[in-house]
Amino acid sequence: MRRIRTTVGVLGAALLTAAPLALTAPSATAAPSATSLAREQATTTPTVEEQRLTQRAPQEILRRSGFAPVAGTFADGLGHVHSYGAAKRYVTEAGRGLWRRAVDRVQGRGPRGGDLSRDDDRPLYWARLGMTKALREWKPQFRLTAGQRDALLGTLERGSRGQDSIDLPGGGHTGTRTLRVVVTGFDPFQLDADARRSNPSGAAALALDGTTVRTSSGRLARIETAVFPVRWADFAAGTVERTLLPHFRRGPRQVDLFTTISQGRPGRFDLERTNGAWRGGYPDNARESRTETVPVPKGVPTVRPQPQWTTTTLPYAQLTSAVTGPFPVRDNTAVTEIPAGGGEPVERPDGPTPGSTARAGGGGDYLSNEIGYRATLLRDAVKLKVPGGHLHTPVLQFGAGNTDPKTGEVTDPDFVHNRTAITGQVRNILTAALSVAPGMMEK
Repeated sequence: MRRIRTTVGVLGAALLTAAPLALTAPSATAAPSATSLAREQATTTPTVEEQRLTQRAPQEILRRSGFAPVAGTFADGLGHVHSYGAAKRYVTEAGRGLWRRAVDRVQGRGPRGGDLSRDDDRPLYWARLGMTKALREWKPQFRLTAGQRDALLGTLERGSRGQDSIDLPGGGHTGTRTLRVVVTGFDPFQLDADARRSNPSGAAALALDGTTVRTSSGRLARIETAVFPVRWADFAAGTVERTLLPHFRRGPRQVDLFTTISQGRPGRFDLERTNGAWRGGYPDNARESRTETVPVPKGVPTVRPQPQWTTTTLPYAQLTSAVTGPFPVRDNTAVTEIPAGGGEPVERPDGPTPGSTARAGGGGDYLSNEIGYRATLLRDAVKLKVPGGHLHTPVLQFGAGNTDPKTGEVTDPDFVHNRTAITGQVRNILTAALSVAPGMMEK
């Protein structure tokens, strides 16, 4: 996912039907103040993303994937909750259950649930929004403060995105143990223009979670994944760092390779050489804009002073020459900068010049550039010496004759073929990266 600045400018469903255990009676509390009631009302208002749920395409995607009952079943379960502690337990398991159900569907386990192809990432996105809307509108029989509801929403978001269930293997001896890989994807975006959109990076994350690949030398590598929202505010609040830091720190389960992934240009993969510390203001899925230096959240390791640029440590030279699939893989070195002592942005095809100020990395100035910047900045802050960086996939497009969002179908054979081809090539690129950079992983 990028805003390109060029001339082309076995829990699953069963979990959601189960009432939470060990419920306790609500405790007596004082009547809420007028201020707290006002905050509570603001919390329960559906978000911009949740309001899109009523459109034809989201409803059809949910129905044709078997995910249509998810939100209602979750809401029914909330009706059996009688304390905040029980709510935390129920929401935690429900979020993780949705993630497992989506991963299982994509990876061919359990019922297909409808006629949409299994590789589809969109049921997870729309089902999650149905659940967050239900949680936002929930009126429990005990007092639930706005802060507590927000905490529950955060728990649901993290669990249903795989962010709190990354489980890398430990143990083994250097040179023989299973390698550890973390991959991240994104939600669909630009949904006001076309609510049918899918994001191949999210589809790849679902297809790869918990899988293993074998390198050219015969070593096994375990891949664990998560997906992120297309929202500026979540990134400023530290969702990326909170997810990645436990796996970047030194320890028996420290990652050996990582890559953040998003959707980029038509017809090609891009390995982004340089990431910039700038938000360009393009509206996110909440229709919010941010134009500023990338804010680093408090309380996480970082580099001081904050650098304008970070660079990939993925083996780009080898990956761009390897045969990994139908799409070319490019080493993208372009950036946009304000030169030292200058005042206007300048496009640089070969990377930034010394002392310059970032205005766009190779991945643009949107959240795809930002996740690459945040992940590699965190890598540098904790002195993690492994291959890591950002990969842009080709744009996922509907087939000819199915391009009008008002009249078009939510899927077609070309759409499915291209998404599965992109996912397959992502797997091959990861395998190639693990095969050509063994020296960096000998820890």
